[in-house]
Formats: sequence, structure tokens, C-alpha cells
Amino acid sequence: MNFGLIVIGDEILSGKRQDRHLAKAIELLAARGLRLAWARYLGDEREQIAAALREAFRSGDAVFSCGGIGATPDDHTRQAAASALGVPLELHAEARELITQRMRDMAAEKGVAFDPDSPDNRQRLHMGEFPRGAAIVPNPYNRIPGFSVGEVHFLPGFPVMAHPMMEWLLDTRYAALHGTQRQRERSFIVMGALEATLTPLMEAIEAAHAQVRVFSLPSVDHPQWGRHVELGVKGPAAAADAAFEDLSAGLARLQVQLGPEMVR
Repeated sequence: MNFGLIVIGDEILSGKRQDRHLAKAIELLAARGLRLAWARYLGDEREQIAAALREAFRSGDAVFSCGGIGATPDDHTRQAAASALGVPLELHAEARELITQRMRDMAAEKGVAFDPDSPDNRQRLHMGEFPRGAAIVPNPYNRIPGFSVGEVHFLPGFPVMAHPMMEWLLDTRYAALHGTQRQRERSFIVMGALEATLTPLMEAIEAAHAQVRVFSLPSVDHPQWGRHVELGVKGPAAAADAAFEDLSAGLARLQVQLGPEMVR
């Protein structure tokens, strides 16, 4: 199973706010021997979001979608998810209870009587309207839940809420996958080399080692190594080690100048 990430919000694309979900998703997955396969950024355009979600639902990937599940006019994710699935939005019974309890707590904190029929509170209940058949994703920060449909999980845009919810999903729904995508990465710093010179060797390594991917990261102005290419392999530990031996031998034949070896 692949893991994907969708980050939604005009404020991310405009630069008004910096995205913190991508780095955290990579961190949480890596800590569990998993990895992020893809990520997408979308603006607050309902049809664009719906199209991306249709693709996510079809993919079979585990997808975390962050943002746009509130109840203001610029929040479109709940409606887009329902459209992508071809089902109506419905007030989820458990979500109603959780949101109502949150509203009671807010009233108590302010020292006022709780009025479930106030315009503000009636509006807040819209945050519990999910596509029919959705399941709750608990929110430890303020109780207002996210939701899941199949393998696609809808979380708030606020990192303080979304990240514990993402972690909960990984440790419950995907606990059996922990460690299954762990990879080893080994590479050399190749000094002054051109990628064109190294490409035939890279192709030969990938042809000989089906489980391994070869990578090259060129740099022209590194403060320590100047012009260089970080050339390496990544994959399951045993396969990566075998490929790295062939890579080392191939670089020796090319008589290139090598800097340090990297292991991740």
C-alpha cells in the first residue's frame, strides 16, 4: 500500500502560511518504517478537490487529506468528498455528540448557559456533516472529529490537530504495515563528475537489481564539496547492499574521485 498526502488551502499556495504537513507526514511514516509515495497541493476550488479525491478513492492508497473540513464558505473538502463518492452529506451521530460536548465545554469556560439552538452552535454542527458511510477520526485537541471513507482520511488544516490524528491512524489502522517499507540508502559523493558520465552505470545497476532504485543528486556550488554528484542506491537492506557493491566496483572502473560515503 502506498501512502499519499493532499494539502488543501489557498493560504498555502499564496504563501500566506507555510505548509507543515509534508515534513510531518514524512517524519511520522519514517518512524514506523513507512514512506510517503506522493503529495499534492490544492487550492480552495471544490471541483478541483473533488477530481483529486476521485483519483484518491480509486487508487487504493492510504491518503491523508489536510484542510478544508470546516463550515465556512471557503471550506469545500466535505462537500467535494461527497461529490466524488456520489453520496449525500449527513450529520454523523457520533460527530454530533462530540461537537455538542465541545460546545458545552466552551459555554462553561465562558460562564454562560449552553444554548444548542443559537445560530453559532447550529452552524458548528455543520462540521459533523460527512459523506454517508464515513467513520470518525478522533481529534484529541478539541474533540471536533475528522472522518475517513475507505482509505482516505480527512483531517483539519491545523497542524496541532491534524498531526496527532494522523499518528492515531498510523498506529491503529495501519499498525500491521509498520516496518514493511523500511529502506536502506547508500551513496557516494562523486567529485567533479557529470551525470552523463555516470548514467550508463546507473542503468546497469537498476537492470541488475530489480528491488533497487538508483539516484543522483547533482550540486554545482556546495560549500564543502563544490561541484559533485551524490550517487547512490536505495531499497531493502540486503538488496541495497548488493547493489552498492556493484556501484562501488563500477565507480572504481570509471576512476572518478570519491568523497565520503553516506548511509541512511
